[in-house]
Amino acid sequence: MGLPNKLGYFGKYGGRFVPETLMSALLELEAEFKRAMKDRSFQRELERLQAEYSGRPTPLYLATNLSRNWGAKIYLKREDLNHTGAHKINNCLGQALLAKRMRKKRVIAETGAGQHGVATATVAALFGFECAIYMGDEDIKRQRPNVLRMKLLGAEVIPVSSGTKTLKDATNEAIRDWVTNVRNTHYIIGSTVGPHPYPLLVRDFQSVIGKETKRQILQMEERLPDYILACVGGGSNALGIFYTFLKHSETKLIGVESAGSSLNGNQHAASLTKGRPGILHGSFSYLLQSKAGQVLPTHSLAAGLDYPGVGPEHSFLKDSGRVNYTTISDREALESFCELSQTEGIIPALEACFALAYTKKLCRRLPQNKVVIVNLSGRGDKDLELVTNHQKAGV
Repeated sequence: MGLPNKLGYFGKYGGRFVPETLMSALLELEAEFKRAMKDRSFQRELERLQAEYSGRPTPLYLATNLSRNWGAKIYLKREDLNHTGAHKINNCLGQALLAKRMRKKRVIAETGAGQHGVATATVAALFGFECAIYMGDEDIKRQRPNVLRMKLLGAEVIPVSSGTKTLKDATNEAIRDWVTNVRNTHYIIGSTVGPHPYPLLVRDFQSVIGKETKRQILQMEERLPDYILACVGGGSNALGIFYTFLKHSETKLIGVESAGSSLNGNQHAASLTKGRPGILHGSFSYLLQSKAGQVLPTHSLAAGLDYPGVGPEHSFLKDSGRVNYTTISDREALESFCELSQTEGIIPALEACFALAYTKKLCRRLPQNKVVIVNLSGRGDKDLELVTNHQKAGV
C-alpha cells in the first residue's frame, strides 16, 4: 500500500524514462501533486466537482436478473453514470485542478475509445484551457460519436496515421507535442501508465471508485465482496476499484485483458498474459514486444484495451500474485454486451464487457452465496455502430 517508492517504482516496475526536456515538468507535477494532496482546499474543490459536476457517488447496483441467471450475487459499480459516461472524468478533474495550480494554459491528451478524450475536452471547457486530443485514425473510425463530442466541446482532434493508428501511436504523438510545448502545456495522461508520477496520481484520483464501493457493499451486504473484477488496458479503472481492497485478502481481485481474436500472433492486447517487461512511454512494465525488443502490433475490438503495455503497478501486482490476470476474447465480450443490454437494460462500454464475460465463466463454479462486483467502467453508446456492424457481418 506504500508504493511507489520515491523514484516512482512499484517493486522493479515504473520509473522515469523520458527526454531531459520533460524531467523538469515531471518534477514540477510531482511536487504540485504532493502539495495538493495535503491541501484541504484542493480536496474540498475536487470533492465538490465530483459531487456537483460529475455526479458522484455512482451507484452500486445489484443486478438481480444477472444474479438469477448466473448463480451468484452480481453487483455493478455504475461508473457509466458519471458525467461524460465513464470513469475517465475522475482523473481528468483532478489533473485539471493541478494544471490550474501550475498556471498551464493548454492541455493535451491521447485517447483510444474516446472516453478520455471526451473527459479531457470537458474539463478543458470547464476551466478554459486550450485543448488538443491525439487519436489514431483507426480509433476515429470506430469511435465516431466521441470524436463529435470532443469537437463540440471545443477540442482540436488530431488524427494519427502512423503505426497501427491506435492508442499507442496517439500516445507517441501526444508525447512529441508535450516535449515541444512543455512550458505552457500539461499532458493529461488517461491511465496508470507513463513516467512517474502519472501512475501514482492517476491511481489516486481513480481510487474514489474503490472507496465508494467499500462503503456501499458494507452497507448493502455487511461484509466485503468475495470477488472484484475489472477490465485492464492501461489499467486505471481496475486500479481505481482494486486499490482500496488490496489489503483485504478475503477479496479476490481479477483483471481481465483482451484476447482479441486469438492469443496467438498479434491478434490480442494481453500485455500481462503474453508480454514481458520492457520500457514503453516512459516506464518499465510488461508489454508486448518482439525478441528484438520492438513493440508489437495489437488487436482488440474494444479501442480502450487496444494498447501493447500496462501500468507498472499492475505489473507489480501480477508478480506478487495479489491480483489474478486473465483474458476474454472479442466474441465473448460481444456476447456479454448484448446479454447485459437485454437482461438488465444497461448498455455497457465494450471494454467493461471483457470483465463481464469472465464473471459469467467464474460464476459457473461459485456457490450461490458469493458476492461479486464488476466495475462497469463506461456506457456503450459509443460502441453501438461497431457492435451492429459486427452483428451484421456475423462475427
